[in-house]
Amino acid sequence: MSDSAAQDAAGNASPAEKRAHGEPVLSARMRVSPEDFFVEELAGFEPSGSGEHLLLTVEKRGMNTAFAARSIAQWAGVDERAIGYAGLKDRHAVTRQRFSVHLPRKTAPAITALQVDGLQVLEQAWHAKKLPRGALAGNRFVLVLRDVVGDPAAIDARLQQIAARGVPNFFGEQRFGRDGNNLGKALAMFEGRRVRRDERGMLLSAARSVLFNQVLQARVDAHCWDAPLTGEVWMLDGSRSVFGPEPISAEIEQRLAAFDIHPSGPLWGRGELRSQADALALEQHALADPVSMRIRAGLEQAGLKQERRSLRLRADALGWQWRDPATLELSFSLPAGTYATVVLAELGAVSDASGQRGP
Repeated sequence: MSDSAAQDAAGNASPAEKRAHGEPVLSARMRVSPEDFFVEELAGFEPSGSGEHLLLTVEKRGMNTAFAARSIAQWAGVDERAIGYAGLKDRHAVTRQRFSVHLPRKTAPAITALQVDGLQVLEQAWHAKKLPRGALAGNRFVLVLRDVVGDPAAIDARLQQIAARGVPNFFGEQRFGRDGNNLGKALAMFEGRRVRRDERGMLLSAARSVLFNQVLQARVDAHCWDAPLTGEVWMLDGSRSVFGPEPISAEIEQRLAAFDIHPSGPLWGRGELRSQADALALEQHALADPVSMRIRAGLEQAGLKQERRSLRLRADALGWQWRDPATLELSFSLPAGTYATVVLAELGAVSDASGQRGP
């Protein structure tokens, strides 16, 4: 990859280029209205019932997470730093998510005083700790695709394939910024450009994600994104725990088929790759171009350590129904840190009517 291709590397953000299940079976539009994109956080824990942090479960329409956090801070009369949330949620959507408000030795204002168009409090409870990023089990989606063009039988068959095999667990285009600019910014940062502390973390994540997507693309091309290679490092489903390499056995293949374990790929950092044999060779080859080497060096210099991420993503409880011949409703749940757009990409070209690229 040449320097002039750095932007193309960020193009790995576009999962539409990486279908594992064959040619597109539809074209459609999503987010024609906010109600067409419903996302609900799946809670990672139950409130303790006591403490200095008020947990609010809210439903938002047409509102991003940062605006909601500012509105809640103003209502509570606290600094925005007293607000916690587990993850960013889409603006052009109807979303349900938790916020925490640190209110030490202070009575919470009346919920009725939180008057913000597009925001409604559904539940409240006290908890002992601030809600940290990532403190959720996953997200449940109900998505409506409109103006669907395609053979319904072929679309149904593709959805059955996705339910049975899952999809490649690419990082979605939201990870890479508008027009994929985050990679170029990350390379400039590695070369000495100063950035804000909060931007630094975002750029490191984007650079790491580019490398992961390149490895996963190589495995999609080799038809082994959901099949074992010798020297594979395995990730337990629903966990970041890994084990292996170990010889491929009937037990390993059975666990793979049952979605109990998944092949994994590198999240780059300092240290040696854990993979061996064929898996190691594929990863090294996929990341041997000049720009990838620069990204690798930058991530290592930044102090990140080698980690792993599942190569396969299961859309849990995947269901669908045709509202009419041109309107398809999908429902499924995904683990935290994964992207609904990579599920849609396996169907075909789904354009975003809102013009949004991410939260």
